[in-house]
Amino acid sequence: MKAPTVLSVSQLNTYVKSIIEADQNLKNVIVSGEISNFTDHYRTGHFYFTLKDDKAAVRAVMFSHSNRYLRFKPENGLKVIVRAKVSLYERDGQYQLYVEDMQPDGLGALNLAFEQLKEKLAAEGLFAQERKRPIPQFPLKVALVTSPTGAAIQDLRNVLGRRYPLATIVMCPVQVQGENAAPQIADAIRRLNARNFADVIIVGRGGGSIEDLWAFNEEEVARAISVSKIPVISAVGHETDYTISDFVADLRAPTPSAAAELAVPDILELFNYSTSLKIRLLNSFKSFLDSQRQKLKILESSPGLASPRMALDIHRQNLDRLITGLFGEVAIYLNEKKSDFREKVGKLDALSPLKVLGRGYSMAFKDGVILTDSSAVKVGDKIDITLQKGGALCLVEEIRE
Repeated sequence: MKAPTVLSVSQLNTYVKSIIEADQNLKNVIVSGEISNFTDHYRTGHFYFTLKDDKAAVRAVMFSHSNRYLRFKPENGLKVIVRAKVSLYERDGQYQLYVEDMQPDGLGALNLAFEQLKEKLAAEGLFAQERKRPIPQFPLKVALVTSPTGAAIQDLRNVLGRRYPLATIVMCPVQVQGENAAPQIADAIRRLNARNFADVIIVGRGGGSIEDLWAFNEEEVARAISVSKIPVISAVGHETDYTISDFVADLRAPTPSAAAELAVPDILELFNYSTSLKIRLLNSFKSFLDSQRQKLKILESSPGLASPRMALDIHRQNLDRLITGLFGEVAIYLNEKKSDFREKVGKLDALSPLKVLGRGYSMAFKDGVILTDSSAVKVGDKIDITLQKGGALCLVEEIRE
């Protein structure tokens, strides 16, 4: 009997790995399970996780060259279906799945990625109404970020040219689907803002499948729209199509044609509106003139304007009456004052010293001061004597008490 070969652990693991990898059934297996212990190795970009069901679990790895094409982000608790090969990790002696593709179980990858990004940006407040910028009422420049060859550009040009030919169209040609679409769309929005090339930006394309519209679900495009200082109108697909760009944009239009209608006013409507304003202004002015004419007619029919001489005669008569009354009042006033004056003059005359002198009395003055007491003079003083008629200068020879 041949003695058993002694193998090292490395040799054993290598041998088992060769057996597993030689099995054609294990080179391409489809496995469903729930993700747990998920780790996104930020340095290498590799995904490490466990795939499990209610009875068992298996380790799995998805290298960066495979996971870079995933539209959604794997997370714990997510049920997925993976396509992988089975091999052995020699260092640990543990077999694991080397995943080459992954899809959500029950929900499409794009739909899942859409919901994940929508939830993320909503939590950051990028969909908040208070962030929305108002669309200018009369834009002078309208930028179109879309494909230069699609049907959308023709619809946009036709509607803008018909509704508001005063606006200048700034064309920013980009790819609207494919791997390079999202970077080009985001870059166009940033360049328009950097140079302030427009008053409003329309971003969009015509309808298509979710894969065709996916560029407008990319986070790069959503963030470029959210930081744009120029208001953005999102017009992606048909009326029933919704993208992340629709939620972030300042205004969502169901179609590119509708976006053009929302971006600019209708010049015909403006003309009709201005015409109605003109008619209202003329009617209002005519009504004002008519009312003023009516007032003028009323004034013209008044007695003062109808017969000015008669009005003057009336005023003359009133003036004469006032003057006559005034003179009468003055005469009465003066007579009253004259009577009062005579009465007072009579009283003064009765009290006048001259009346006393007329009865034989006289007045003696010394140095202009009337004398009432003999002690006020002495012998030899000169005094003035005032009589009714004339007077005399006298020398005091004797004083009697």
